This record gives sequence, C-alpha cells and structure tokens, in this order.
Amino acid sequence: MSKNGKYFFVYCVSSFLLRVAFLILCKTMASLNHSTVTMFILEGLTDQPGLQVFLFILFLGIYVVTVVGNLGMILLIAIGPQLKSPMYYFLSNLSFVDLCYSSAITPKLLVNFIEDKNIISYMGCMTQLFFFCFFIVSECFMLTAMAYDRYVAICNPLLYNVIMSPRVCSFLATGVYSMGSVTTLVHASCMVRLSFCGPNIIKHYFCDIVPILKLSCSSTYLNELLLVVIGISNVFSTAIAIFISYAFILSSILSIQSAEGRSKAFSTCSSHLAAVAIFYGTIIFMYLKPPSSSNMTQEKVASVFYTTVIPMLNPLIYSLRNKDVKDVLKKIMRCTMHNRSM
Repeated sequence: MSKNGKYFFVYCVSSFLLRVAFLILCKTMASLNHSTVTMFILEGLTDQPGLQVFLFILFLGIYVVTVVGNLGMILLIAIGPQLKSPMYYFLSNLSFVDLCYSSAITPKLLVNFIEDKNIISYMGCMTQLFFFCFFIVSECFMLTAMAYDRYVAICNPLLYNVIMSPRVCSFLATGVYSMGSVTTLVHASCMVRLSFCGPNIIKHYFCDIVPILKLSCSSTYLNELLLVVIGISNVFSTAIAIFISYAFILSSILSIQSAEGRSKAFSTCSSHLAAVAIFYGTIIFMYLKPPSSSNMTQEKVASVFYTTVIPMLNPLIYSLRNKDVKDVLKKIMRCTMHNRSM
C-alpha cells in the first residue's frame, strides 16, 4: 500500500472510531435528559402535497450524483498513480466529508417526502445534529488546509514536497477532524441538557441547532452564546486563514513573468476558490445575519444549497477543471471499454 493510501486508511479508521465514541457519549448524556418530548415532527421543505413526488425525484437524483461523484473521486485518487500529491490527499478527504454530511441529511429528507408525518425520535434528532455539526465544521477546516497546501505549492514550489510531507498532511487531517469533534462535543453536551416540554414541531427539514433551541422550555442562553462564539470563531478564523493564503498566492502569481506560467498557477487554485466561495457564501448568508432579517423560506433554500447541492458540486468542480483527474478518468474508461470488447 502506498504512503498516501496508508494515511487515507488511518484517518478513516481514526475518525470513524472518534465519531462512534462521541455518539456513545451523546447517547449516554441523552439518557439523563428529563424532557417529556420523545420525538419531533419536522416541518419539511414544503407543505404542498403536489410537490412531494417531484421533490423526491429531484433530491434522489442529487443524492445519487453526490454519492457517485464523491466516491468516484476517492477511488480515482486511490488508484491513480499521478494523483498521489498532498493536494489530492486533501481532496479525497474533502470528498469524504461532503459524502458524509450529505448522507446525514438527505436520506431522512427523502423518506419524509413519501411519509405522511415527518417524525424523528429525540435520539435520532440528536444523532443527526451530531454528525451534521461534525462534518460541517470539518469542511471549514479542510478547505483551510487545502488553501495552505496551495500556498506552499505556489509560493514555495521547491520546498513543497519537504514542507507538505506525508507526516504533515496526516497531522493537518487529524487536526481538521479534531476541531470538528471538539466543536460537536461542546454543542452536543449543551444540547442534551435542555428540556423539551412541547410543542415538538421543528420548523425545518432537518435537526439544525437554531430551530431546536426555539422549542426548548429551559434556558438556551448558554447554547445561543456558544453558537455565536464558536460559529463566528470557526467561520472567521478559517476564512481569514484562507484569505491570507490567497493574498500571498495572488502576489506570487502576479510576479510570474510568463502569461502561460500565471495561467497554470491560477488553474491549480481556481477550483478550490470556487468551492470556498460557494461554501462560505452560503454559510455566512445562513448564520451570520441579524435575527430581524430571518426568513424561514430563505433559510430552507440556503440550507438545501449547503447540505445537498454543494456536496454534489464539489467533485464536479474539481474533476472538470483538473487535467490530472480527467486523464485518470479517461484511462479508466478506456480500460473498461477495452475489457468489455474482449
């Protein structure tokens, strides 16, 4: 097994065990909760019966593309000999995160389209919230790690393989999942201490933090404070780190004399820039706006975008704009067609 493959296997196993441990902890704390509410009713995307079948088909198609695209990206990077650089190591991690946090939301959404009542148990709701928080925070820090990788590649190309060694890449990936775990543990610990006495209708299509807090019959001051402090610190710290990285990258690109060299350097960053702009634009619109401007319809549309659409778009963005990925895909397709013709 290659070094890249070993690190990929290690981070998958370690992150899986970490999530299982945190889930057990979450269940243990939930058993101490004294809420009279044992289940919630999700309001869903729409209350118009005529749209349910159409939306089911639409989101099923999106989810299939998401699963195929992200699994395909992970497999291409695993088997492609020219896709063994740190950039593709982080890209495989990003695909893993996208696949998982979409899978935490979309399957339940699809079930709700064909059921009369969108019921979810208390434990199911907390579990969905747990995984959603873990992967959405991990996405923020993974995009930051990818920005640092691009900074080193363009600003220090001669030292790239030394600085971005397999050990450093593994350390960065572990740090990403650790930040996701710590943030999730804090939110989960504070969430399960709340009491829910009724009503139990969540005005959303999944168990997000803010709609759940609105249903609590106990004080949510600490939860709201942590949501603001942790949310702003995570979003702005990662956004600032990405901005600083690209400020240095832009300066280095502009100093390149040849137009071809500038174009090649920029092409290695354009896909990541597009992914960052889409993700952070949606997150900022969703969470960092005044409460007075809150509109549930707009929030649902924004939530759909970052829970289902972005995980589908990321592999398309990186594959369509990346020559190495397209070359590996073409080789696999040629080999497949050749084997079928024999």
